[in-house]
Amino acid sequence: MTFAMAFHYHRAMAETLASAADSELLIKKSRFLGRVQPVADRKSAQAIVAELRLQHPGAAHVCWALLAGGQSAAVDDGEPSGTAGRPMLDVLRHQDLEGVLATVVRYYGGVRLGAGGLVRAYTDCVAQALKSASRTPIVRLRQLACELPYDLEGLFRREIEAAGGVLAEVSHQAVVAMCFAIAETQADVLLAKLNEAGRGRVNWVAVEC
Repeated sequence: MTFAMAFHYHRAMAETLASAADSELLIKKSRFLGRVQPVADRKSAQAIVAELRLQHPGAAHVCWALLAGGQSAAVDDGEPSGTAGRPMLDVLRHQDLEGVLATVVRYYGGVRLGAGGLVRAYTDCVAQALKSASRTPIVRLRQLACELPYDLEGLFRREIEAAGGVLAEVSHQAVVAMCFAIAETQADVLLAKLNEAGRGRVNWVAVEC
């Protein structure tokens, strides 16, 4: 029996974004177009950045920062090293965000801003976008797998559903095999109920990746 493992570890207060939010700054004739949005992973972020480049062929730089699924990125895209991507990433980290992509498209206005000016511009652009962004808490999940007698299946299904859990897979062989996901905050209470109902007849098994 093989189940997909889905443990998600996040800081307790981590949040993601419910939807995209934009900002626009004009600094010494340079135009900065910022956006923050939820993303699942680096591949999705790269696709979004590639689309931005197509939408803004006249832009001097398309800089971006990512925090998603344990992956991070800070891309200066031709700006002096450390003046764009890293400051943008720092904003995301300081606000305990996860699963978020920040992008800033810059149209150069002909006036150099200097390293300090660039850091402030990219930091402010992301910070302004985040001010109008709707946030949502990240639910930390635990995925569990067990084997149980057929006469307990109905009860287990009801208890898992009542606790807000989601069945990922159920198979019927000599015993019933279940794999389900449950919010970390609800997991211990649910496990206690299921073990009490099972009266020693439930076998919790390792979840294989």
